[in-house]
Amino acid sequence: MLDWNNIDTVFLDMDGTLLDLHFDNHFWLHHVPQRYAEKQGLSLADAKAKLLPLFKSMEGTIDWYCVDYWSKALDLDIALLKEEVQHLIQVHPFVLDFLKQLAQAGKQRVLVTNAHQKSLVLKMKNTPLSGLLDTIISAHQLGLPKEQADFWQKLSHIYDYKPQRTLLIDDNLHALQSAKDHGIGHLLAIYQPDSQTGIKEVGSFQAIHSFKEIMPT
Repeated sequence: MLDWNNIDTVFLDMDGTLLDLHFDNHFWLHHVPQRYAEKQGLSLADAKAKLLPLFKSMEGTIDWYCVDYWSKALDLDIALLKEEVQHLIQVHPFVLDFLKQLAQAGKQRVLVTNAHQKSLVLKMKNTPLSGLLDTIISAHQLGLPKEQADFWQKLSHIYDYKPQRTLLIDDNLHALQSAKDHGIGHLLAIYQPDSQTGIKEVGSFQAIHSFKEIMPT
């Protein structure tokens, strides 16, 4: 699936790729509506009916990933609410071994995530990921999400990489497509970002069920 001789840099998404997306799905689809319902005096059903279309309308924008934006929009402390369910933050199987083997193989391990800095801090506090990454880059540093084509050009201004010798592993198909359009040479999707849901459609992209499938030798 991969010729590691042609890859120098590995761009790694966080939520749904290195980490189980169950935390984020539970948070936005259940925990936030519950707390919003309590604050606004609504039923849970009414809160979901109001919030879920609003969330959907913001997908693919930098604000969708912004903790501060949603804290203001919903009048809720989103960072604090995430701490209430932080026990759900889990690393996908074989991820830690994969990151260690990347280092042994001399590959650059770069976390490239749309997650807001406050979410990053929480995830790093609850996992051993930070010690297994060479660089961490949030889309909020660039003001654009990975779904937008200009993101990858702007990224090159703060991180020196050769697109044709770079691998991106991401569960976001729109991000993979924008990376492909920019010329990133190696792309992999994730079949099951959320361990509690089924296999995801990945279109024309190659994908993996587990990082065990692509360990560098």
